[in-house]
Amino acid sequence: MKKLWDISPPVQPGSPVFPGDTPYQQQWAATLGPGCPVNVSTLTLSPHVGAHADAPLHYDPQGASAGELDLLPYIGPCRVIHAIDVGPLVLWSHLAHAVEKIPPRVLVRTYRRMPVDAWDPGLAAFASETVERLAALGVLLVGIDTASIDPADSKTLDSHQALRRLRLRVLENLVLDEIAEGDYELIALPLKLMTADASPVRAVLRELP
Repeated sequence: MKKLWDISPPVQPGSPVFPGDTPYQQQWAATLGPGCPVNVSTLTLSPHVGAHADAPLHYDPQGASAGELDLLPYIGPCRVIHAIDVGPLVLWSHLAHAVEKIPPRVLVRTYRRMPVDAWDPGLAAFASETVERLAALGVLLVGIDTASIDPADSKTLDSHQALRRLRLRVLENLVLDEIAEGDYELIALPLKLMTADASPVRAVLRELP
C-alpha cells in the first residue's frame, strides 16, 4: 500500500478566511430523533476556505468556473519544494535548487507550521516572475501553503494574472508541515461547481512507486 499524506487543513468554525470573506458556518436542517432517521447539515462558506483550487473566474471576468476545469492538472506527479521563512515573495532563487527535471505540478512550503486556525496578513506569496519561469519549464499547476499566491494586500494580483496569461492552475492553503522535499503523486480534485470562482479540495500526496 502506497503511503498517503493529507495536505488539507481542517474546515470548521473558526477556519481563517480573507478579511471580509464568508467564514465556514454549519446549521442542522434535520437531526436524528423519533420523527427523523438522519442528520442533515446546511453549510455556508466561501469556496476559498481551507485547501482550494482557484478557477480562472476568480481573477478573469471571462474565465472558466470551477466546474469547467480540466482535471488533468490536479492529479499526477508533483514536486514539493521548501522555501521556508522566505518572504514577502517566493523568488526564483528560492526554488532554483530543486527545478531539475521538474514534474508538471509544484507545491511550495513556506511555513514551518501552517496556521490552520489564524489569519496571517503577512503570508508569503509568489513573485510573478517565479510563476512565469515555472510555466516555461512546463509546469501546469502551482500550489502554496498560504492563503494566496499574491500578497494579502495586493490590488493587482500579479501572480494570479500570470496564471491567467499562461493558463496555469493553482492550489492554495495547503498544509505541507510534514512533507519532505521531493516528488510525489498529487490528488486534489475540485468539485463540479458550475458557477463558482473556486472549489474546496481534499488534497493528498501519494508515495510514488
